[in-house]
Amino acid sequence: MKLAILFGGASYEHEISIVSAITVKGKLSHFDLSFIFCDQDHRFYLVEAAKMKATTFSRSQHLKMPQLTLVKGGFEQRGLFGAKMHTMPVLNLIHGGDGEDGSIAALFDFYGVSFIGPRKEASMLSFDKHYTKWFAASMGVQTLPYEVITRETIKTITTPYPFIIKPSCLGSSIGVSIVREASELAYALDVAFEYDNVLLIEPFISGVKEYNLAGYGSRGEITYSIVEEPQKAEFLDFEKKYLDFSRSAKVEEAAVSDTLVAQLRDTFKTLYLPLFEGALIRCDFFEIDGQVYLNEINPIPGSMANYLFEDFQGAISTLLGSLPQKKEISIQYDYIHSISQAKGK
Repeated sequence: MKLAILFGGASYEHEISIVSAITVKGKLSHFDLSFIFCDQDHRFYLVEAAKMKATTFSRSQHLKMPQLTLVKGGFEQRGLFGAKMHTMPVLNLIHGGDGEDGSIAALFDFYGVSFIGPRKEASMLSFDKHYTKWFAASMGVQTLPYEVITRETIKTITTPYPFIIKPSCLGSSIGVSIVREASELAYALDVAFEYDNVLLIEPFISGVKEYNLAGYGSRGEITYSIVEEPQKAEFLDFEKKYLDFSRSAKVEEAAVSDTLVAQLRDTFKTLYLPLFEGALIRCDFFEIDGQVYLNEINPIPGSMANYLFEDFQGAISTLLGSLPQKKEISIQYDYIHSISQAKGK
């Protein structure tokens, strides 16, 4: 089964995407894989499987590889004696901007490329944490209380200490800080504003239970991963999450009650079914006083959360067999012809 893995992108998570693609390569050995690298200038390159190493990109060796152009139906490799089409389905593995903000999804829709990943509407609502809060609330899913600030509204922070500051449109805990007292605020704001102009502030709850659950839908049925309780210190920082992107060994299932598993699955299903058809996503949850709260939605989880599934290759195969199809519109110009006939032209 043919499949192209698209990775890289113009994003703060560019390097993480490379690590993620290398990991997924090792988990999909039964597939006939191609690798398409998107550089920071939005140029696409066809990368040899043997060259799928981090140093290939850090040393710019990809520049010597065939360049591709996105066209109707797939990617075109142009040469002196003609062009070759690459028309296999694509697994969108670009983390952060480009991959998760809806840009790639919109391009693939526009050019009629079949792909695994969130569609553009799902991308926009899950990429921006502020919009995710709105979406969750509209679906009756609880989230922690929050406030949104910009550089112009810093002085209006009302959340009591300690609290967490996070960029609204960034993952992997990049730019995230715990602020325990006023003396730590200025530095935390400077760090977060390096990455985004809009920040979220949430209360920091020490020792809160956190659980991860991944899943994907096929013809209206959702297949769930095991529930993981991530090992963390105070919160999952960048270094811990960075390691997640290279994980390939199956993790231990969390020792939780059947009741909590059912709550997590029900909440996941509530979020997944309206928008995320065609994608494998991971939701990160808090459990507080027996209640489930959404922390965030990962529309393209690190290494596709392969470590949470018994049969990751089977999951990808199932997704490929049930991708949503965009309705083709037939243009007939009947209206223009009727007007022309009525005018005698």
